[in-house]
Amino acid sequence: MRPILCRRLLLVLLGLGVIFAAALSRPAAAIEVEEIGSFHIGGHKVTLTGLPMREGVFTAGGPLRVADPNGDFQVEQMYVQYVKLANPKARYPLLMWHGGGMTGAMWESKPDGRPGWQSFFLRAGHDVYLSDAVERGRASWARYPEIWTEPFFRSENEAWDIFRIGPPKSYQTDPERRVGFSDGRFPLAFYDQFMKQLVPRWATNDAAIQTAYDQLVQRVCPCVIIMFSQGGNFGFGAALHAPDKVKAVIGIEPSGAPDPAKSNVTAMKGIPHLFVYGDHLDVSDFWKQMVANVRRYQEMLAAQGGVADVLDLPKLGIKGNTHAMMMDNNSDQIAELIQEWMNKQNLMK
Repeated sequence: MRPILCRRLLLVLLGLGVIFAAALSRPAAAIEVEEIGSFHIGGHKVTLTGLPMREGVFTAGGPLRVADPNGDFQVEQMYVQYVKLANPKARYPLLMWHGGGMTGAMWESKPDGRPGWQSFFLRAGHDVYLSDAVERGRASWARYPEIWTEPFFRSENEAWDIFRIGPPKSYQTDPERRVGFSDGRFPLAFYDQFMKQLVPRWATNDAAIQTAYDQLVQRVCPCVIIMFSQGGNFGFGAALHAPDKVKAVIGIEPSGAPDPAKSNVTAMKGIPHLFVYGDHLDVSDFWKQMVANVRRYQEMLAAQGGVADVLDLPKLGIKGNTHAMMMDNNSDQIAELIQEWMNKQNLMK
């Protein structure tokens, strides 16, 4: 190649490199927001009587006072936060429902500080509603044992296995000794940070949680629901109860689904479904059974002619994703696949 052509080619390549570097360093486009707000929905009043008074100082430096635990209390309400765009591109708002022992915080930011899926789908053009379901986060609690039973608290040990961060029973208290799956996508250095967002959960409140979610659908839908783990039960239930208002459901490793033998799910075939699964689902009988239960529902929908698509990430060549794939280091790649599916379902303007 002649020297002058070599110099020209070098200049072109250098120019492309500058453009590419500038694109990488350019901040993400601003999200044009019309309104940010929140509300509580659902719940009812409970009156307690006959409980003993409590005496104490409830504020440092404050006076001694008597607290009366009797009276009227609001319980079993749900908290919802919304962000509405100035110019949404999606036809319907996107409702994002958390998993067991978690809150809407799981969608906001990732444990390593990166923006979460709330930001991703806002940038993609969706109005987004995050919820703290009954008993979680800003939804508040109710007294126990007078109203609810004793709650469960999930340990870091248990979560390590449930979320498939590493092989079963491989959790170590010392962060320096933790070893996840060799292809694992979760940022291990931030596992303790992830655990800070877990909250108590109850085993007896499913009916109240479903009721509040159903009321949310009646208030803000038509909508699309993306739900994670335990949230899958409530998302499928909400669609079953209001098939005219739920335009699509996206289950991120849902932990349950309607039993085709016990539920009239015929109306659900008109609602597009997407099921998303990560890696290492064969490491325990727990996950094998979980997937099998949901698969029966998915296969029934498909047999009736409904849209019941599956994103099996390992089969797509995307390895190592945990149960908490929205927090993994390739989470935006998965969100892109979900967004592409929504595009194909004519859910965007």
